[in-house]
Amino acid sequence: MKKETIDEILKFTEDRDWDQYHSPANLAKSIAIEAGELLECFQWSDEDYDIEHVKEELADVLAYCVDMAYKLNLDMDEIIHDKMQKNAAKYPVEKARGSAKKYDEL
Repeated sequence: MKKETIDEILKFTEDRDWDQYHSPANLAKSIAIEAGELLECFQWSDEDYDIEHVKEELADVLAYCVDMAYKLNLDMDEIIHDKMQKNAAKYPVEKARGSAKKYDEL
């Protein structure tokens, strides 16, 4: 994500003095709520959905994730890289390719 986009998200919160409400717990709840709204876009069909609504809900999820990472002083690139390394170890290509099995079933 571009620095300008991250700064825009953080400024939006700062301008409204909403940081006081953005505890890690509240942000985690907000991420889950917005993820539920994103899932609702696909409630009745996996193929017939409103892409504009999906974009709005996905943007809400991402914005709250940025807020949470900032609040916890986490580097998003670093935490994603670390998690991808862990996932690569749990799901080696030679075992996981083309499989939907969980890592402990491979």
